[in-house]
Amino acid sequence: EIRWSMRPCLVDFLVEIHFTFRLRPETLYLTLNIVDRYVSRRIVYTKHYQLVGCAALWIAAKFEDAKERVPTVSDLVTICRDTYDESAFIQMEGHILATIQWTLGHPTAEAWLRYYCCGSFEESSKVQHVARFLMEITLFYRDFIQFSPSTIALGSLVLARIVCGEPRRIYEEGAGAIEVVEALDRLLSRSVAELSETLVKKYSFPFYSKASTTTIQWYLTGNRFVKQVLPTVMPSTPTSARNPLSALSTPMSSMSVSTDSSSDDMDMPITPTRPAYSADPFVSVPPTTVSAKSDKENVPVTYDISVTTKYDNPAEDVASQECYSRPALHDR
Repeated sequence: EIRWSMRPCLVDFLVEIHFTFRLRPETLYLTLNIVDRYVSRRIVYTKHYQLVGCAALWIAAKFEDAKERVPTVSDLVTICRDTYDESAFIQMEGHILATIQWTLGHPTAEAWLRYYCCGSFEESSKVQHVARFLMEITLFYRDFIQFSPSTIALGSLVLARIVCGEPRRIYEEGAGAIEVVEALDRLLSRSVAELSETLVKKYSFPFYSKASTTTIQWYLTGNRFVKQVLPTVMPSTPTSARNPLSALSTPMSSMSVSTDSSSDDMDMPITPTRPAYSADPFVSVPPTTVSAKSDKENVPVTYDISVTTKYDNPAEDVASQECYSRPALHDR
């Protein structure tokens, strides 16, 4: 009974719960990975789709998050408005783990984004937040499931640099990353106003650098991604003046080759044991040490705000986590 058209509704529901409990970004990606692996092996009824999503979120939070942030069974019952009892979540948890054979470790797109941002160029917080916003957009649509997490992370980072006006590094834009960028660009240029309100609200706060506002305004003003090709440099034949090692080559025209075994080996040139010049391209250079930011979530833990239906003033949205504005998923 599960259809692809139901996926955005479930992802929207999970994004809201994930944001309410202030879980790590990796938890959301691991949750959807568990859901996809489970529904690809089992027959799931529509009335149990929400139960599968919540149980997968529960498993992912236990694997990725701190113990005090993991939602309890009673929290899950309240979230689903008493649609399922506590025993249903416990039973579904065991069934999911048995189905995926207890394989939980997964290289999420968030983990790859952290890796890319800790390279020789340290990305700004705004670029990282826009990239996270774009990566979470890919969770809603079937078109992006074919790409690996590393490709999605790199493609989102490339598009985030363009949206934020940062200089492009074309040599890092692989073929797979460009496919992700082009798919995101087509999606946002065509239906940027139809994005999930929950996701847009989540990334509209200042501690996320208002990433959703920046991205939406960039596309509403008619901007688009333009593919650039790295210029091809033709190799040139080295001359004797440029290559110091050419002096060691045997001049074929000025000497005769002797096959006499009694010839003196001392006339042969000595094999060099170190580079003849300092600009040897094969000499290793110690990499530049870049200190990565220790903030994993980019969310201040003291800023307590839950997801409500207001979108204008974040200061008025402070409410207790026990209040959930979203109705039960199967009642929609």
